[in-house]
Amino acid sequence: MSVLKRVRLVLAILVILAATLLFVDVSGAAHLWLGWIAKIQLLPAILALNFVVVVALVILTLLLGRVYCSVICPLGILQDVIARFGKMSRKNRYSYSPERKVLRYAVFVLFIAALVGGVSSVAGILAPYSSFGRIASNLFAPVYAWGNNLLAYVSERVGSYAFYPREVWIKGVGTFVVAVVTLVVLAVLAWRNGRTYCNTICPVGTLLGLLSRWSVFAPVIDIEKCISCKICSRNCKSACIDIANHRIDYSRCVVCMDCIDVCPKDAVSFRLRSKAKAAAVAKKEAGNAAAKGGAKAAGAKPAAADVAAKAPDALSRKGFITGAGLLAVSAVRAQEMKVDGGFAEIIAKKVPKRETRIVPAGAQSLHNVAAHCTGCQLCVAACPNGVLRPSGGLVTLLQPEMGFERGYCRPECVACSEVCPTGAIVKITVPEKSSIQVGHAVWIRDNCIVLRDDQDCDNCARHCPTEAITMVPLDPGNRHSRKIPAVNVERCIGCGACENLCPSRPFSAMYVEGHQNHRTI
Repeated sequence: MSVLKRVRLVLAILVILAATLLFVDVSGAAHLWLGWIAKIQLLPAILALNFVVVVALVILTLLLGRVYCSVICPLGILQDVIARFGKMSRKNRYSYSPERKVLRYAVFVLFIAALVGGVSSVAGILAPYSSFGRIASNLFAPVYAWGNNLLAYVSERVGSYAFYPREVWIKGVGTFVVAVVTLVVLAVLAWRNGRTYCNTICPVGTLLGLLSRWSVFAPVIDIEKCISCKICSRNCKSACIDIANHRIDYSRCVVCMDCIDVCPKDAVSFRLRSKAKAAAVAKKEAGNAAAKGGAKAAGAKPAAADVAAKAPDALSRKGFITGAGLLAVSAVRAQEMKVDGGFAEIIAKKVPKRETRIVPAGAQSLHNVAAHCTGCQLCVAACPNGVLRPSGGLVTLLQPEMGFERGYCRPECVACSEVCPTGAIVKITVPEKSSIQVGHAVWIRDNCIVLRDDQDCDNCARHCPTEAITMVPLDPGNRHSRKIPAVNVERCIGCGACENLCPSRPFSAMYVEGHQNHRTI
């Protein structure tokens, strides 16, 4: 195995382990140390207008080709893992196939149109990092939690409490189905054909493919050493090596180094393309001279080398400029427990019907979430209170929203704002969190046990962190009258403590109505 491939494999393994840990770990420690993994992904960096990361990735691609796809993108690395198992069942399983330009660029145009049009649910389904996030949070995280629960069970039996059990639940049926379908499609394609998804569907792969046509370094075929055995082509998971013409399609090559590793004659090497081009030109001139002297066969190989070194045509340049421009336009546009109080039977709470859904503090507005969110589920995975879950709505599919059946949004928690890589949830401080109004509480008279069951209750008022709820007499003229809650909407921040801790079942007497635009109180 070549040194370059060893380096790539080590880096890829570290990246996919770190990226997976971001979605399965609930301690919060992973995000403190590994949160940068999410922020260096290309699409999140573009949506967050993180120009430093975007420029760095562009320079990296222009220098080394699509190493992003094989070292930094966790979805690409996951496909490599699956493809590796496929190769174990049958070696030399791949073959060269021409680029499917129509499908590739049609998907890319659809992706751009979805971003520009604010239909982030479509864009989120196609985005590679978001797809990996949904797979990790919906499929890998439950397995991780079950393993933790098994350890908790065993440790408890031996008198140790190093582990504690965690509840495993599906946070969104729609998102779970999308994650399963995505993994199945990826697994089938990767098992059979390697990087088919990356080179026909992935919009990030298409954009980087346009850039990589001009990469300074790349795998290059030495036609003098090549014996046309096709071993490199049969091991190329990108199906981009046309050995008959000694040509590599650099727009699809993900620089996995497999071709370099398997070549029996060391005819493929990772080097400066300019030197390879100069050599090809010299060989072409020699071939032309030989052809004039009657040596027709001698001129065949230099002609093939000239094809290999051919510069990108004007259409490719135009496609890259157009795609990058559209993506830039879209980025700018896009910018406690269950308590019954002793009065009611504890049964599962039902989700109230809200006129406006609730998004976390830091999201700023529903429009900001729709414009920036790619549905990666990192905020959902990071929420320690079980409040965030993916939306199941058609237009808002995969976007985070708040529900208070399992907990409430604690004023001291800003975890979701610290992990969001796209700017859909802007980072805020704890003091800022306590003054951001994401919604307001609404009292439902018919559900309140004070009236329905003729019982005293002040759970909502006692647990309100902003003291926005006060208890007032039901009958002001009767000093012995039972008291009912009154909400001061100017002080309420919409944290959901009243809704979550209300003992009324199945619907709470308090529910939070969301705000289209958040405001500071």
